[in-house]
Amino acid sequence: MVSIGPHVHDEDPVPAAVGTKSHVVQFFLGDPQGWADPKFPGGDAGALRDALAAADVRAFIHAPYRINVASTNNRIRIPSRKLLGQQLAAAASIGAQGLIVHGGHVTADADVSEGYENWAKAVARIDRPVPMLIENTAGGDQAMARGLDGVARLWDAIAGAGGPGEVGFCLDTCHAFASGEELSGIVDRVKAVTGRIDLVHCNNSRDEFGSGRDRHAGMEKGTIDPAVLADLIRAAGSPVICETPDPAADIDWLRAHIAGAS
Repeated sequence: MVSIGPHVHDEDPVPAAVGTKSHVVQFFLGDPQGWADPKFPGGDAGALRDALAAADVRAFIHAPYRINVASTNNRIRIPSRKLLGQQLAAAASIGAQGLIVHGGHVTADADVSEGYENWAKAVARIDRPVPMLIENTAGGDQAMARGLDGVARLWDAIAGAGGPGEVGFCLDTCHAFASGEELSGIVDRVKAVTGRIDLVHCNNSRDEFGSGRDRHAGMEKGTIDPAVLADLIRAAGSPVICETPDPAADIDWLRAHIAGAS
């Protein structure tokens, strides 16, 4: 059975999940654009953990967008490592299933190999009390996780890095499509690289194939055939989060088109 739920921005995640009859939800712990320490909805980690458990809702936490452990700039990379560690610890304190983080990038004047090396150092040094799920990205020639070639290079870089805890993968359908990856058969291709898909961000795309633009659309309102998205979810068999303008409508659509989805 595939669990499908919403990404929640500002509202309390538990009522938002319950309101869509979801057993999975994703949210931020604080400002997604900031560098501040993690902040819990409602202000108390224990209360949030208890509320999630009582509602039978599994939580995934999305790390702030500013985190970029690949950066060659010490003033970005070092705070990124610190905040990523804090976010992982905070996610564990509420019983989250994992923390999603973007692959990051290096600037145009840097060698991309330095970014992959920086990722390996981060994996070696950062404790992971919950799985750290690296998400594929839509664009950027200097991005670490754009397209499966980039993901494969990243996985090669971190394979022997060690460090405590798991590293997993979050597949974003819009990002994959925008990066120029055909979605048909992508589940098998991803698993051949990463060995796993822990979470699917099921988002249609406002823009054309290979655009490099990260602009999400509803299931039936984008340029990806929604039947392809449904097939992908069936093949992955992983929990699904909708990060779309109207996630409730898209959750309903997916449940109607995927047997056994909840």
